[in-house]
Amino acid sequence: MDIMAKKVLFASHTANFAKFNRPFMRDLREKGFVVEYASAGEEEVYDIDKHHKVDFARSPLALGHHIKAYQQMKKLLSEEKYDLIHCHTPVGGVITRLAEKAVEKKRQKVRQKEGDKLKVVMYKPAMIYTTHGFHFYQGAPLVNWLLFYPIEKWLAKTTGLIMTINHEDYNLAKRKFTGAKVDIIPGVGVDTEKFHPVGRAERQALRQKKGLRPEDFVLIYTGELNKNKNQKMIIETLPQLAMKIPNLKVLLAGQGAEQKNLEKLVKKLKVEENVCFLGYRQDMPQLLQLADVAISASLREGLGLGLIEAMATGLPVVAKDNRGHREVVTSEKIGKLFQTPAEFVEAIEYLYRNPERRRDMGQFNIRQAKEFSVDVAREKMGVIYDEYLRGW
Repeated sequence: MDIMAKKVLFASHTANFAKFNRPFMRDLREKGFVVEYASAGEEEVYDIDKHHKVDFARSPLALGHHIKAYQQMKKLLSEEKYDLIHCHTPVGGVITRLAEKAVEKKRQKVRQKEGDKLKVVMYKPAMIYTTHGFHFYQGAPLVNWLLFYPIEKWLAKTTGLIMTINHEDYNLAKRKFTGAKVDIIPGVGVDTEKFHPVGRAERQALRQKKGLRPEDFVLIYTGELNKNKNQKMIIETLPQLAMKIPNLKVLLAGQGAEQKNLEKLVKKLKVEENVCFLGYRQDMPQLLQLADVAISASLREGLGLGLIEAMATGLPVVAKDNRGHREVVTSEKIGKLFQTPAEFVEAIEYLYRNPERRRDMGQFNIRQAKEFSVDVAREKMGVIYDEYLRGW
């Protein structure tokens, strides 16, 4: 089979996730592969040949959506002949692998029925699943282990390769899952040409453009406004922090279901002067460049891409202690991990009062972020794709 005819399918429950795969999809197309994408189709996906709309739903409880998406994926995988399927996100990964499992059984029945008369080439695509953080982890609620762990363990038997992005998930999969190979990659990769530091003059110009003063002490938190990201904890510390840091500004870049509740909390605590809700942004490099410290209070993270982007921009980081953040903040040269609100306040006050320490950490982080660069991710995934597509 000529390489030009080989086809690769990426799948995730949301089309927004395609931005993480875009460098890999671009590389595959440049090598001559046909690249397609399956998602809920809520936005345009770039660097592909075709986009298939599948009615994925994010919530594991949306049973009606899952059944419909499963039927749609079965139809797609029956009609199209893919050499490699690379699925992402819990819902997208489960439904895609279940659909392929069902289609493979159908193929086997055809083989048995037709025997030597079968003239059509039978396909069995290579299957890769990248987990961006298992929902079961040390300290996770019991319901997560009861619901997600058995499914992932069962599906591992029919998955060619499970890619993890942190060592906790990697070690668990290696120890507990059978049938699949397990590997680790340092995230989807940060574009260090896009996320980079700027000089003092440009930084001040960016601040002036956004209505910030040179003397403001700016914390930035990037991420969806939801309960897991835990912006609520950050806001609850602001009355105490504002007493210690009068020129404090907290930029919350993102949107989500918790925005109204967070806005109410800001008014209740009377910290409107300290908080800016920025909504969904496409100028994240510039926002990071004008900040002093990047923060995250996420309860659960697979890795913490926002922190790595901040590091590449030259910022120190202060983040909640979880498996993903531990993968990034490996020493106090990088930043501080906290477990309690009091520890968060202490870390922020320390960095506020020690600008030289902030600069040293920022310079170290610029170098450290290169370990998570998109070039590193592309090189590793390129080797993997070549291995699974060679002679397939």
